[in-house]
Amino acid sequence: MRLWLRDSERRPDPVPVKTDDRRAVLVGLALWLVALVVVLVFNRALIGAGDGWWFWTVIVGLVLGLVGLVYLTVKRR
Repeated sequence: MRLWLRDSERRPDPVPVKTDDRRAVLVGLALWLVALVVVLVFNRALIGAGDGWWFWTVIVGLVLGLVGLVYLTVKRR
């Protein structure tokens, strides 16, 4: 097995697959929303156990998902 090939020996790059990245981000956002509901239901138990940081983790996940959705929307235009 060789680690380096000359340009003349290389096969051409495959054609990129078209994907709907916005759909993947929307599914992720939906899962973060489900996680938010679960965390809010068990909020007192989590805080009592010293695990109140789970709430903020879900909030950060939602914010980053929204940033990704805005980015993909702007990129699509």
